[in-house]
Amino acid sequence: MKTFKRLLGYATPLHHYLPEYLIYTIIGIIFGLVNFTALIPLFDLLFNQMSSEKAAQNLVKPEFSLTIDYFTTLFKYHLSALFVQDKMRALVFVGLFIASCTIIANAGRYMSARVITRLRMTMLQRVRNDLYKKLTEQSLSFYHNRKKGDLLTVMSNDVQEIESNVVNAIQIFLRDPFIIIFTFATLFYISFKLTLFTLFYFPISGLVISYISKQLKKKGHWSMSWLSKTISIFEESISGIRIIQSFGASRYMQEKFGNVNHQFIRTSRSMYNQREMASPISEIMGVSVILILIIYGGSLVIGENPTLTGSVFITYLILYSQILQPAKNISTSITNIQKGLVSSERIFDVLDTPVAIQEKPNALPVKAFEKSIAYKNVTFAYEQNPVLKNVNLTIDKGQIIALVGRSGAGKSTMADILPRFYDVQEGTVTIDGTDVRDLKLDDLRGLMGVVSQQAILFNDTVFNNIAFGHPDANLEDVIRAAKIANAHEFIERLENGYETSIGDGGMKLSGGQRQRLTIARAVFKNPPIMILDEATSALDTESEKLVQEALDKLMESRTTVVIAHRLSTIQHASEIIVMEQGEIVERGNHQELLAKGGIYKRLVEMQEFK
Repeated sequence: MKTFKRLLGYATPLHHYLPEYLIYTIIGIIFGLVNFTALIPLFDLLFNQMSSEKAAQNLVKPEFSLTIDYFTTLFKYHLSALFVQDKMRALVFVGLFIASCTIIANAGRYMSARVITRLRMTMLQRVRNDLYKKLTEQSLSFYHNRKKGDLLTVMSNDVQEIESNVVNAIQIFLRDPFIIIFTFATLFYISFKLTLFTLFYFPISGLVISYISKQLKKKGHWSMSWLSKTISIFEESISGIRIIQSFGASRYMQEKFGNVNHQFIRTSRSMYNQREMASPISEIMGVSVILILIIYGGSLVIGENPTLTGSVFITYLILYSQILQPAKNISTSITNIQKGLVSSERIFDVLDTPVAIQEKPNALPVKAFEKSIAYKNVTFAYEQNPVLKNVNLTIDKGQIIALVGRSGAGKSTMADILPRFYDVQEGTVTIDGTDVRDLKLDDLRGLMGVVSQQAILFNDTVFNNIAFGHPDANLEDVIRAAKIANAHEFIERLENGYETSIGDGGMKLSGGQRQRLTIARAVFKNPPIMILDEATSALDTESEKLVQEALDKLMESRTTVVIAHRLSTIQHASEIIVMEQGEIVERGNHQELLAKGGIYKRLVEMQEFK
């Protein structure tokens, strides 16, 4: 119930929906019931149960009052007046009355459906927006501990489950109880004794459905878990199809996927079978009650002292049958909502995960970089695994600092803690003497541009990728950035130039072209601090040359932190920092480090650098 209430909070304020929805719903219900009760005089006319004597008794116009008796008596008055004149006119009157009630009832249902659609779309929009906002604000550590398949399942399937189960259940809970209440009120009005006899059906049905619902919620958790694993393997296979095929592992991955998919299908099959059980059980119980009702009600019609007429009893049965579908809907929704609540819990699990990188309430603005960056006694660990140990480093404005070392030495971490992708456990990282944790996060990251080894681009145009985050950018500035990045020539050769869509992840471009677009994006941002994380390591020789030329232009008059495996690209760095197991073990320029004959020289010799 707590999860349901929280989810309902996404539809607030309810006064924008609830009063309007209830008005339309009640109009639809009342005129629908009036429509059915009008069958009584229709049957009387068709089966010659209305006589001129009975009609004459009703030719007294009632005094106005807001009661059911007034409206029923008024209807009988007009019907009887027409019946006395012409039976056919009376029949036409009843037909037109039923048609009018049908039109009004369906208009009410349609308008109520429009209101609930507005509520549905508002809820889903807010849930998706909150999820996306949370995911884009989370630190990198969050993504280390979450499978991509889980997050994709939450954003797609779990949100869809809310729409198809929870929101539908809300609609049914706001509508069908009123249908049952108003219908029962009408049934009691027609025959109190007969209606009281039928009430035993509902508590028995409720107990059965309650048991099924508890079982469904448990199986729903298992089903969502296996679905996440299925999507994870599927996503990994698409991303790594080249490796799967080159290692001849297609059959292995097919079997792996098949096993996980089998578990998902088996759990889902059991869950769906149990969920579908609710509907036939409620229908069987409903039909059983109808049969008993026919036997018992029939005795009230054909017994020695009949208390019902045939037309009234037939109308009663038709009205009672209208209760069965709403009752069935409610019972089915109670079971279906359990699956939706499981999805809601998974969504709230993501939303409730605290953001590790928080901006202080009194964070300081920063718009420029003036003097230096300083790492002071910095220690950092990933989940108790030490990565940096008491690191001290000062980077003056305008310097090009290269970080080198074996994989796992802590180079990328040094770069990641500068824009606060992670926060250090001990020590401080400062910009112009101010701890980066004391600065406004957007301002801090606004000082920096990042070009990584993997060219991360978006399925959009070349223009929008270069001007990323700046919707008001003009073409001249974009072209200027592309020229500095050695990208303008190949962009002009594209089908639509700067308006060419580059596909998912830039798949329509070569590796070198993609990397030059990321450099153009960094140039366009024009930050005073650049972080280059192995930006050329994945390129061929020709592409590397073009990219390196672009990087050289990019680093002009900027403070730059370069992470490099290809040591030939950083020989002109102001200072080269050699890292080993999270510590700085050597530092100096290229010639100085070669002269020392230490780790740097061995790394150079391993690459046959000359």
